[in-house]
Amino acid sequence: MFKNVMAYRIGPNWQATVADIEAALAGNRFVECSPGQDKSVGWTEPRGIENGPLLENIGGQWIAKLLIETKAVPSSVVKRKAELQAQEIETQTGRKPGKKERREMREDILHSLLPQAFAKQGAVMVWINIKDRLLAIDAASTGKADEVITQLVRALPGLDLNLLQTATSPQTAMASWLLATDTDELPRALSVEKECVLKSGAEDQPMVKYTRHILSTEEVRKHVRAGKLPTQLALSWEGKASFVLTDALQFKKVAFLDGTESEGASAEGEDKFDADVVLSTGMLGPLLKDVIEALGGENVFAEMATEAEGPPF
Repeated sequence: MFKNVMAYRIGPNWQATVADIEAALAGNRFVECSPGQDKSVGWTEPRGIENGPLLENIGGQWIAKLLIETKAVPSSVVKRKAELQAQEIETQTGRKPGKKERREMREDILHSLLPQAFAKQGAVMVWINIKDRLLAIDAASTGKADEVITQLVRALPGLDLNLLQTATSPQTAMASWLLATDTDELPRALSVEKECVLKSGAEDQPMVKYTRHILSTEEVRKHVRAGKLPTQLALSWEGKASFVLTDALQFKKVAFLDGTESEGASAEGEDKFDADVVLSTGMLGPLLKDVIEALGGENVFAEMATEAEGPPF
């Protein structure tokens, strides 16, 4: 269910019930783009049943789904039509359209072509673990995650979200794991797999990318010592899940291993949705906890540290 994870800590002062959130999300239920509209964003049913709940509560784990629809007209088409229109004006009047007029022409052409453009939809799943005050977004880019956060904050006044931060930066930790010559130097529950990206701090310096390559080699360590630091590193967790950790503490290419998906795969319809939620959240919670521990623990914000009750997980 979650192929990518960007995790946030919910501030200690925000409180809401399933009913509260359901009512808030209903104020921005997804509606398809109108003919002249290039983008529409709204909440839709996570289970996929029309007119169903916008927030599903599965064993205390809350799931929401944001739907984003966009319509794009190729800029080259708009530019070509605008140039032809400008040439026609020059031929008929003897004058060249100015910058403002050209801009208005392009805008008019874009709006005229939008009704003919194909719509593209993309969904983003949101998981709220209210007990641990954790929110996770299935987004591979910060731009998409930011869009989800904007919609959540707009719908839920007072919602306070902060990206998870750790005592040791992911890049520093990943570099130390690649430099390790003994498995005892690696973190508990995590294993380094066969994929990583190494980059130098200088933009004009080459990047090194390894795919399906043993990383516990002197060649890799030499690159790290030379200043090429990992921005992505493939890891596995207790033989149950694999993922790619980034220097921004993002989890990409999340996959469950060794038959752990069998329970969800054997179910159908609504039962499959419930099984997928139970499996995904039940695995991701401990996985996140172990990664945070491997990174020196969480840097809890001052106000959260003083007001929150109990440990973050």
